[in-house]
Amino acid sequence: METDAVSASAQQAVDTAVTLVSNWGLQVMGAIALLIVGRIAAGMVSRGVRRSLERANVDRHLVPFFSSAANYLVLTVVLIAVLQLFGIHTTSLVAVVGAAGLAIGLALQGTLSSFASGVMLLIFRPFSVGDYVEVGGSAGSVEELGIFTTTLNTPDNVRIVIPNSAVYGEVIKNYSANENRRVDLVMGISYSDDIERALTIIHGVVTKDDRVLSDPELTVAVAELGDSSVNIVVRPWCKGTNYWPLRFDLMRALKEALEAGGCSIPFPQRDLHVVSLPADGRESMAL
Repeated sequence: METDAVSASAQQAVDTAVTLVSNWGLQVMGAIALLIVGRIAAGMVSRGVRRSLERANVDRHLVPFFSSAANYLVLTVVLIAVLQLFGIHTTSLVAVVGAAGLAIGLALQGTLSSFASGVMLLIFRPFSVGDYVEVGGSAGSVEELGIFTTTLNTPDNVRIVIPNSAVYGEVIKNYSANENRRVDLVMGISYSDDIERALTIIHGVVTKDDRVLSDPELTVAVAELGDSSVNIVVRPWCKGTNYWPLRFDLMRALKEALEAGGCSIPFPQRDLHVVSLPADGRESMAL
């Protein structure tokens, strides 16, 4: 009797296994095949995206991000297809994942904004590493342009880290974008000085400097009749790398040349006129 019971149990197990294999065997094999094909397709798509971005000279920081995103996107689609193959309804699952993604997005709104801004900065490249820029209320040389932040080094060697959301949404001044720059100087002379002589002296000092470009042409002109001086604008052009050295040297050279040429550089002053009152007026004021 015990032997018959064991035989019946074994036969029942075999029947159950046969039923499971017949019912789910094709699904399991199809799922395995789909996962294998999907994994291969995800790798091919990822490599294709990488090659396309590299041929398009997209920033190297973005290439691995987009290639990985394409890989995971294909794998997600494959996983959903596998679940549907087993009869699992993925509509509710997608809704739950979407709701969770929305909650995470709201919690990380600032971070995601900086991430999106970083992607746009890396795509459109308004500035590059090494450029001297003014962004987000700060100025300095770009040390690093990342996905989330932009790092600047100021001339006095202070590191500033700015969220990309504050960079891309504001005005960006790139002082290194153009090869040539104009130096804007204002020299003041006294009203009693000879303007033509001053213009000649300034023109001679500026054109003698080899760093000053002949094209665009130098501008030296009277710009304003100020309260205490006649203001002359001096606008030479130079290479961007020579901007600050040329500016500093010209300021000193122009002052010394104007003084040597007999022109004075006045400082702000005010004329005080004293009006004397008649005797009766003074007496009435005393009362």
